[in-house]
Amino acid sequence: MTAHISHAATGAGSPPTAEDKHPFLVALGERIRALRSRRGITRKALSISAGVSERHLANLEYGEGNASIMVLLQIAEALQTNLTELVGDFTTDSPECLMIRALLENQSEETLREIRVKITELLGETSNANILSPRIALIGLRGAGKSTLGRMLAEDLGFPFVELSREIEKFAGCSIAEIQALYGMNAYRRYERRAIEEAIQLYPEAVICTPGGLVSDPVTFNELLSHCTTVWLQATPEDHMQRVMAQGDFRPMSGGSKEAMDDLKHILDARSTFYSKAQFKLDTSAQSEAESFLKLRDMMRDALQMPQ
Repeated sequence: MTAHISHAATGAGSPPTAEDKHPFLVALGERIRALRSRRGITRKALSISAGVSERHLANLEYGEGNASIMVLLQIAEALQTNLTELVGDFTTDSPECLMIRALLENQSEETLREIRVKITELLGETSNANILSPRIALIGLRGAGKSTLGRMLAEDLGFPFVELSREIEKFAGCSIAEIQALYGMNAYRRYERRAIEEAIQLYPEAVICTPGGLVSDPVTFNELLSHCTTVWLQATPEDHMQRVMAQGDFRPMSGGSKEAMDDLKHILDARSTFYSKAQFKLDTSAQSEAESFLKLRDMMRDALQMPQ
């Protein structure tokens, strides 16, 4: 079989057109970009973490690169996933897994959600999915209003307020930025999982503000969904950007304004399907902060059957 040779690798001829690109390489590039966006990692950061040149990553993402299996393994490890997810083949050696996978094919998102909830109950991860927990977790991208509205809600309900990012820093003994710079994203995710597990153990009632990228780790996110009443605080990309800039924090949106907004939209698109697993949703761009709080308070008091 003749191997596909990328234009970038040879430096000769014209760049391949969409028709010339191999469908597998195009799909591979789309998956790499989606995984990177979901985790909020820039191409440059992934390049450094994976030990792969930024140019080579760009070629891969545009379906023009023909990477070796070892390069793909490096990228998969840097993205905290495995090669099967990267190349799109989830087949395992277990006959039971193959049979389960066949049953899940072509099912709707709603049906898959119901199956996930039933599996969670079957495995004993939660006692009763129909009973809402007074442990409330706010999810969503930074700038949605989780910290501000979370503190207001906790005070109104008389619940402890848990800022998960601060708990992560306590475990690590350093800032979030230092954790990621010194130990890498994998270490950060381990601290994040430990922090949510401890919060669940310590607080039967609480309002928990979660980091925006928590949904990138399916195990941690499943833990949250199983033990908390979850609310997705949504906002427009413009509001996310404006609020984050007002806080003086521009980390995932570094670069020019157009590039920054494009990156933000990619992150939102990649994570929205995970955020949408929350039991409740509130658009904080639709009204003022005070009005958003009243809606959130009424929503949660009604859900938990507490007096208004």
